Amino acid sequence: MLLHVVHETRYRYAPAVVNAHHVVHLKPASRNGQSLLRYDLRIDPMPVQLRDTVDVYGNTRSYFSLQSAHESLTVVADSVVSTSALNPLQSEASLSTSRGASPPWEQVREQFRYRAGAAYDSASEFLFASPYVPRDDAFVEFGRPSFLPGRPLPEAARDLMERIHNAMTYESESTEVNTPALEALKQGKGVCQDFAHIMVACCRAMGLPARYVSGYLLTSPPPGQPRLVGSDASHAWASVYCPGVGTWLDFDPTNNRAPGEDYVTLATGRDFLDVSPMRGVIRGGAQHILDVAVTVEPLPETDAQSLTTGN
Repeated sequence: MLLHVVHETRYRYAPAVVNAHHVVHLKPASRNGQSLLRYDLRIDPMPVQLRDTVDVYGNTRSYFSLQSAHESLTVVADSVVSTSALNPLQSEASLSTSRGASPPWEQVREQFRYRAGAAYDSASEFLFASPYVPRDDAFVEFGRPSFLPGRPLPEAARDLMERIHNAMTYESESTEVNTPALEALKQGKGVCQDFAHIMVACCRAMGLPARYVSGYLLTSPPPGQPRLVGSDASHAWASVYCPGVGTWLDFDPTNNRAPGEDYVTLATGRDFLDVSPMRGVIRGGAQHILDVAVTVEPLPETDAQSLTTGN
């Protein structure tokens, strides 16, 4: 599927910001069957410095600096991405026959249990507590019913995703971007960021590597209604490492499904803090108003031939 994503962030400050330094994760990844065909980052006012680097998890992050006073800031990331279909291991048919075809979850847990002199596995970076995903017995208690003895890891993760979806209520503005996963679990409601954090926390509590994924989801307008510009939003889901098949498997507890070709991956990290779309340090601007608009729309596949990579 060919998807066009426009992510626009606008700040209005009072009083003016004197100078600012920002880091953004807005460039879609080119990996796991996803290809970035075009990318354009537009910033107003124009920064005096702009550079891209790759972080420790392989994500592209852009740093820019503004050294003159400004009362507003607009950042627009315009991308065209080619996405592929669902990972076969996550299809309903595969999960129903996964017993014996993929490792039981206990085997994966034992593989990542610390042993002096053991070979390093990069997935072990995602075993430990992180700022928004703490260790707590509440995650063990919630996650344990999904991890039955001998159950294949993909099947157990699928069950956990479904249980989170059923136990949690999606409610806009019920949490903040810095709300810890434990608080969201206790109140039983949150947004996609909270659903993903809870699933990551439960998997880590069971000794399994899990990471946070930021991105976008193509939504459909009501029947007979046009697609509205800016009506979509950023999305987030969880990814669990399955060493038996040598891959990360994605699960979206907010929508109780495995991400497919209608999803766009931006970045992966331990939690939201690693992949925040935009963060920074400013001097001035004691008060501000933030507006974010995201548009995700499908494009004809024939357009792919006329696009060039914007790397």
